[in-house]
Amino acid sequence: MIRYLLPLICYFTTLSLHAAPTTFAEAKRLAWPLYAKQSTEFYCGCKYSGNRVDLRSCGYTPRKNAGRAQRIEWEHIVPAWVIGHQRQCWQKGGRKNCAANDAQFRKAEADLHNLVPSIGEVNGDRSNYSFAWLPQKPHQYGQCETVVDFKARKVMPRPAIRGMIARTYFYMSDRYQLRLSKQDRQLYEAWSKAYPVKPWEQQRNQQVACVMGWGNPYVGKVDMSRCARGRG
Repeated sequence: MIRYLLPLICYFTTLSLHAAPTTFAEAKRLAWPLYAKQSTEFYCGCKYSGNRVDLRSCGYTPRKNAGRAQRIEWEHIVPAWVIGHQRQCWQKGGRKNCAANDAQFRKAEADLHNLVPSIGEVNGDRSNYSFAWLPQKPHQYGQCETVVDFKARKVMPRPAIRGMIARTYFYMSDRYQLRLSKQDRQLYEAWSKAYPVKPWEQQRNQQVACVMGWGNPYVGKVDMSRCARGRG
């Protein structure tokens, strides 16, 4: 059951301080070693090695795309669509235009606090759907507890990550001036309260802060003095 309680980052006594990534491509490059020690994907708790997912480690059954289910992709908890759709650049050419011409969008798109490893199939199914509480029982992906309602365009994440999702939305909303609907804010406030910060989330926050240069205050304080200078 450890993979469900400690799904992301193990703790390191010495952490490396990097410059915050400035592009999504750079963020993905930095994310691989950041998550390598634990190598547990986000939505289902599967273990992975390199880019290959061990589907049996979490009882995952592909819904439709077995090939994509076997690889890791980097998922924005707050979708790039949400980040960009509230900006002028999106109206003039979508994500490609925002990435090329909007510095604020690039910073948000590259923010490692918002980036997690995901089974490719679930990443694709989630698309830019918002998170919600759904009455359906998990069944689409074998033993994986995440549910996607394609008709409603909603996703119910597994319980272990709901609090982290809420706190990531609050952080991204504050840092990049993203609007949250009243309904979403109420949901995330409820999730943040029902699923309080766990040690693995604090450890991840510390680890990511040492790369980004700051932490997510909704998770807790970070100690930047514990970050080792340099890229070694």
